Amino acid sequence: MLEHPKIGVRRVVLGAKSEGITSAVALRADEIVINENWELGQLSSIQAALRSFPPGTDGVLLTLVDHPFLSGHLVNDLIECFYQSGKSIVLPVYQGRRGHPVIFSSALYDELFAAPLKTGARAVVWAHQDDISEVQTMEEGCVLNLNDPDAMAKLR
Repeated sequence: MLEHPKIGVRRVVLGAKSEGITSAVALRADEIVINENWELGQLSSIQAALRSFPPGTDGVLLTLVDHPFLSGHLVNDLIECFYQSGKSIVLPVYQGRRGHPVIFSSALYDELFAAPLKTGARAVVWAHQDDISEVQTMEEGCVLNLNDPDAMAKLR
């Protein structure tokens, strides 16, 4: 799990097959959010996480399960940029390609709740092009979507 002094709340959103995952991974009960509407897609999981936050969070660092090769160094750089830049969105860029994880300021939570399911959080990113801070990185893991065992095998 990612560690940083500014990360005060951690959530892992689960949907399909959540029972098997919770029994196989060491997570505290307060870290787990079950998205009963997982069939609606990724945005519904983001929204489930946001609903679980206590009042007063600064933002959300959104990491995706299909991006397993993210370093703590990159996460630290993104968090530091978020607090130093004052921008509402912070994301990594690898060789000109935007990647994950993405930080959204709490000022954008309402827009994340209102975003269209089809485009999801990307709609919020598109609406705030002038309020994005990009962190250049040499970590290809931020743009690698590894959605199945075959993709992992090819990478290895």
